[in-house]
Amino acid sequence: MEPKTQIQKTESPLTSAAALIQQADGKIDVDKLGALLAVQERWEAIQAKKAYVVAMAKFKENPPEILKDQTVSFGQTSYKHASLHNVTTKINTELSKHGLTASWVTSQDNGSIKVTCKITHIQGHSEETSLSAPPDDSGKKNNIQAIGSTVTYLQRYTLKSLTGLAEHDQDDDGQGAVSKPPGVPKPTDEEQKVIDVICERLPQIKGKRINNKKVASILFSFWAKYPAEMSAVGATAEWLVKKDKPEMYMPDNRSQFEIDNDLPGDEDSKEQG
Repeated sequence: MEPKTQIQKTESPLTSAAALIQQADGKIDVDKLGALLAVQERWEAIQAKKAYVVAMAKFKENPPEILKDQTVSFGQTSYKHASLHNVTTKINTELSKHGLTASWVTSQDNGSIKVTCKITHIQGHSEETSLSAPPDDSGKKNNIQAIGSTVTYLQRYTLKSLTGLAEHDQDDDGQGAVSKPPGVPKPTDEEQKVIDVICERLPQIKGKRINNKKVASILFSFWAKYPAEMSAVGATAEWLVKKDKPEMYMPDNRSQFEIDNDLPGDEDSKEQG
């Protein structure tokens, strides 16, 4: 059994400064007490944020593997994705080992559905991210089903976004799909941000979309490292355009709902002939 994240205890400034608020006659100086409590609240918030960062770092040292366990088919489109139950069970189980838990808040405004995912640490600090989209009326869904489909979709993507996790294909032969050749490291979070911005600068081709993983692979194969500074974005994008690498693009086979709302879709979605 893996050890849970240990929370380091630090002496509160309220404890060390308690004597300062007591006057000579033994009464409490209310003004000093108020100022000291404000300092205490700021100190606790800083300690809680530090604890959150440490816990998330521990979580990412051994992240759960999320397999695509559900197939969706409608019209000419078919794709696989991880079910919400699969995503939440795997991620929340691992988060809880580090004093973290995830929750969602859903709201509607002018026909748009907004889902906010929040991850909270037991010391009180939380971080959140939100996504919005209209009801998914694809596949002849009724109104309630259309809303439920969008809520489920956004819950899945906000949780994965906040934890930085991705789904994987199920391993059919014991070998698994290898996304990178041996010796090619995974980009750090900061490097991935730079790569994503570079991909946004590349020319768009109708019916296709940028394959961010392939772009990263091309960059590493030439430079033996990933770009890590935003100042390199412009020059790197220009360099890629001049290289004229068609493998940087892949067919854009997202559902019409995902295209219309600029949603990422699932990497293995495909058009059936």
